[in-house]
Amino acid sequence: MQDYYYELVVKVSSHKELFADFLSDTIDVGFEESSDGFTIRSEDELETIAWGLEQFCEALQKALGKTIELEYTHKKLKNSDWVELYQKSITPVEIDKFYIHPTWDAQNPNLINIAIDPALAFGTGHHPTTASSLRAISKYVKKGDTLIDVGCGSGILGIGAIKLGAIVDACDTDAVSVQNSKENAELNKVEFSNIWEGSCSLSDKKYKVVVANIVADVLTFIAKDLKNALEYDGVLILSGILDKYENKVLSFYKDCEILERIAVDEWVTLVLKRK
Repeated sequence: MQDYYYELVVKVSSHKELFADFLSDTIDVGFEESSDGFTIRSEDELETIAWGLEQFCEALQKALGKTIELEYTHKKLKNSDWVELYQKSITPVEIDKFYIHPTWDAQNPNLINIAIDPALAFGTGHHPTTASSLRAISKYVKKGDTLIDVGCGSGILGIGAIKLGAIVDACDTDAVSVQNSKENAELNKVEFSNIWEGSCSLSDKKYKVVVANIVADVLTFIAKDLKNALEYDGVLILSGILDKYENKVLSFYKDCEILERIAVDEWVTLVLKRK
């Protein structure tokens, strides 16, 4: 361990969720969310990330035609106890049948436990889209079902389905996410039936359940692939949708009926079935 680490504290006046998506896609270290921004810590300097946030903020303002205030502080601090402080900030969360806990925390004997190392990837169960997806999986996935987790990230959704008795494939266009999903599966002593880097179109299988917790635009781009992967009477779980984009997403799934709509804050998860 180095003697020092770097901390970047970021505050944004609006559209925090878009900045979170940007950080998730561009940095390979975890970050902590606050009510008005983020804290990023690393043993490498974070000036490049700060510059990237400035460029993203400028592009976002042009795209939206709105002013977004971005402030940040970049500090060099002693590397003595930030890991311990970070671990204390990540708490277990109970979601229907599941109990999501960091690797250093105890299991819950009354629920299905999923251990996640938050340092590996985004997806600890705390974000509304992950929590809502797990609620849908808890309700609609049965033992023996086949399922594909598209955009698997940390692997938490697929791992949850495996622990319910499903046969699970997973894929992600990001190689790091695929590796993290494998590591988290091993951590939980489960195994994906198949997992690969790339899109769901690389599989010729049909699945009883198709899960995609991504972002609204991607859900529209890959709508045909997601529906093609679904069995005739299968269930499609779509998450990562900001409520203002819900109708846009649904316009690409007009041949499906809504079985359930799960809304938390400004986020929406849709459970669909072919008409």
